Amino acid sequence: MKLFVGIDVSSQELEACFMNSDGDKVETLTVKNDLHGASHLRDRIVAVADKLSASEIHIGLEATSVYSWHPAMYMHEDAALKERKAKVFTINPKLVSKFREAYPDLDKTDRLDAWVIADRLRFGRLTTTIVMQEQYVALQRLTRMRFHMVHSLTREKQYFLQNLFYKCNAFTSEVESSVFGHAILEMLSDQYSLDDIATMDVASLADYLRDKGRNRFPDAENVARCIQKAARASYRLSKVVEDSIDLVLGTSIQTIRSIQAQLKDLDKAISRILEGMPGAQCLQSVPGIGKVYAAGILAELGDIWRFSDQAAVAKYAGLTWRRHQSGPFEAEDTKRIRSGNRFLRYYLVEAANSVKNRDEEFGEYYRKKYKEVPKHQHKRALVLTARKLVRLVDVLLRNGQLYTPRRKVTTAKD
Repeated sequence: MKLFVGIDVSSQELEACFMNSDGDKVETLTVKNDLHGASHLRDRIVAVADKLSASEIHIGLEATSVYSWHPAMYMHEDAALKERKAKVFTINPKLVSKFREAYPDLDKTDRLDAWVIADRLRFGRLTTTIVMQEQYVALQRLTRMRFHMVHSLTREKQYFLQNLFYKCNAFTSEVESSVFGHAILEMLSDQYSLDDIATMDVASLADYLRDKGRNRFPDAENVARCIQKAARASYRLSKVVEDSIDLVLGTSIQTIRSIQAQLKDLDKAISRILEGMPGAQCLQSVPGIGKVYAAGILAELGDIWRFSDQAAVAKYAGLTWRRHQSGPFEAEDTKRIRSGNRFLRYYLVEAANSVKNRDEEFGEYYRKKYKEVPKHQHKRALVLTARKLVRLVDVLLRNGQLYTPRRKVTTAKD
């Protein structure tokens, strides 16, 4: 007989429901979500398991971000539970919610939520246990923070461009050089008015760009002429509005530079932890997968043997398409599942975007998928390329081998 323990987690409490293999409720209890509460819950699990002579213990918690992490790791690492063959699962809340729909008359309470989780455990087909060793956890904190910072940087740059349009609406259409280059950001930080830029000597403006850009402009005079052309073609603002926009742009520039500096610090910390981790060299042997992408993928996967095969990895990442078939009909246009680990999916897709530019096989596959449809070509082709990359990642990590483009790697079928 197996013992199933469903735990509904909140920031303050753990509501637990114990269930046997027949679906009978054995015990319920509520403890605080802290070390003492988790210890008491562990003691009760051990006592009930011994009383029932349970052959295995399955413990399930909803994946509620930070609230479930501590109790899940505590149960996973506890020696007494390991002796009794305990397995700990963190379950996607969507999976629990869909399972709950099978009980339409069920009320919504924490105690009943714990019962639903225990019953879902009893039905099985949960192949992924919790992550993992400390080095993966430490790496995951860094890579997820980097994910957050990259998206913050993107939003800040978009906000900057909106305000730049107020100051110089013709800038992005006339100037081919990146707005976010060091020299141009310095020019905007110095709060030159459009009239100042428009009347400045081209040679002086070019010298300014060379100095601030550390001589990285191949043709500084041409860039200077484009900037002047944009300044002359743009609408003029009143003094009070221009001063406000200059202050906003200056603040935005400081934010962008601060985030960029923080990203560099994160990348250094990621590199330090990544050194010596199992599988790191395997992934970095793929052209286009550097330290950051390898770290992001490893941090979310953990031990590859947590997954039965590459299809399970793809499903965990949300890179799986639903099949729609009825009788002789088989739908060709199907939707990608909306569940899955969004961080793993992000790093796989970003890695695929890089790999396709450096590896002939992946580049050819991307172009083939790009040409298959008239709409959303890039997005569709890139996601499908990421799905192909999953197969490669899976076999490299399982075999502990390096990627060699000329020697084809044998992968499992979909």
